[in-house]
Amino acid sequence: MKLDILVFGAHPDDIELSCGATIAKEIALGKKVGIVDLTRGELGTRGTAEIRDKEAADAAKILGVSIRENLKFRDGFFINDEAHQLEVIKMIRKYQPEIVIANAIDDRHIDHAKGSKLVSDAAFLSGLRRIETQYDGDVQQEWRPKLVYHYIQWKNLTPDFVVDVTGFMDVKVASLMAYKSQFYDPNSTEPVTPIATKNFKDSILYRAADLGRLINTEFAEGFTVERHLAVNSLADLI
Repeated sequence: MKLDILVFGAHPDDIELSCGATIAKEIALGKKVGIVDLTRGELGTRGTAEIRDKEAADAAKILGVSIRENLKFRDGFFINDEAHQLEVIKMIRKYQPEIVIANAIDDRHIDHAKGSKLVSDAAFLSGLRRIETQYDGDVQQEWRPKLVYHYIQWKNLTPDFVVDVTGFMDVKVASLMAYKSQFYDPNSTEPVTPIATKNFKDSILYRAADLGRLINTEFAEGFTVERHLAVNSLADLI
């Protein structure tokens, strides 16, 4: 299955939190979008890996993505080396996306920046034909995505561009609430984490609203790029 967009996240829920509305909008526009989680989030304070597996599957259905896979790297301990790069390359070659989206380039959780660089490096290496990979016994052809973008997570990084996601925040929030074990629940007896507070839950909307305000719309999500953005005409910018 060839995808238009392949989105990578270090942990289940990274993607929904950071660019869930953008994904929902692209799917509504007819694009085929897939998700690859690098880990199962097994070191998370709340819930279990098995619970996160189920929650991730539910979130994927809400977003309407074409596929969701998990590479089952070690949460907290995966590194950007040849072995991990090859597994990411296999996913890129399998789905041949035009666009790859990865974790934030800098963030509170160490896996986010690691995952960001790992996917970025793999996206480049995937285009080298002398790197040989196989998937399900079949030799894969080289493939390099045209674009690599990075979403923004905990830290308020300055975006290089923002996407108007007005009308799609309800899908984003619904996909996030599929992760019942992770977010604010006043009746939960589990330890409180930075993302399990009411303030964080409220921030999902007010951060998107603030970016929306800056582009004169209701809601937006921000991204950073690895090279200069290019347009055919000044009128391409709104």
